[in-house]
Amino acid sequence: MNDVLGRALHDYYHNNSASELWIHNLYGPKELMPIEAYFRDEDDMPDLEWVALNECKGTILDIGAGAGSHALELQKRGFEVTAMDISPLAVAVMKARGINDTLTADIFIYNEKKYDTLLLLMNGIGLAGTMETLKNLLLHLKSLLNEGGQLLFDSSDVAYLYEGKIPDSGYHGEIKYQYEYKNQKGDWFTWLYIDEQSLIKIANECGFKMEVLYEDEYGQYLSRLTTLTNN
Repeated sequence: MNDVLGRALHDYYHNNSASELWIHNLYGPKELMPIEAYFRDEDDMPDLEWVALNECKGTILDIGAGAGSHALELQKRGFEVTAMDISPLAVAVMKARGINDTLTADIFIYNEKKYDTLLLLMNGIGLAGTMETLKNLLLHLKSLLNEGGQLLFDSSDVAYLYEGKIPDSGYHGEIKYQYEYKNQKGDWFTWLYIDEQSLIKIANECGFKMEVLYEDEYGQYLSRLTTLTNN
């Protein structure tokens, strides 16, 4: 794995590196990603993330935890939280920051334990990549939930990127990106942004009830998925 993001997080934490992290896309110019955002403390978290943290319960798996800021806050609150990331460098940063329980793993194949809350913030559900893969991922995540457990994640509708010219084929929220750091480029990957109505439909097909817990002025929303009683 060409771990460009992991390198950026590791350098920033250990070397106070000022190098820039860029993300390329297919719809416009490349964008500068502020690495410090991955290290924000509780005072710098947006309201959506505060609501999500306040809704957490029981044992928690923070999926795609990055530098571990959300897991750190939950740990401070006394929760039993595991911070998972596929990047060994990101996990090394989380350990260095003081997270007690870290895990280097791929959520698509992880099946070691069940939890009361599965948390995917910063549009973490986007790792599904496509609408079809999202169904498979949700079904897998359901198998990781204790009885009465919940999925908490945010997403948004990115139709605005197309300025009214939404593509005829495929789902418009399947966006291709590529990280660049210190002149090294990672592989292109697809990240999913899903609108509320589409998520309600897919969640129901996978045996979940969906609630929208928060929505901001930019159309980003926080959802909670819980297992339907007849599933």
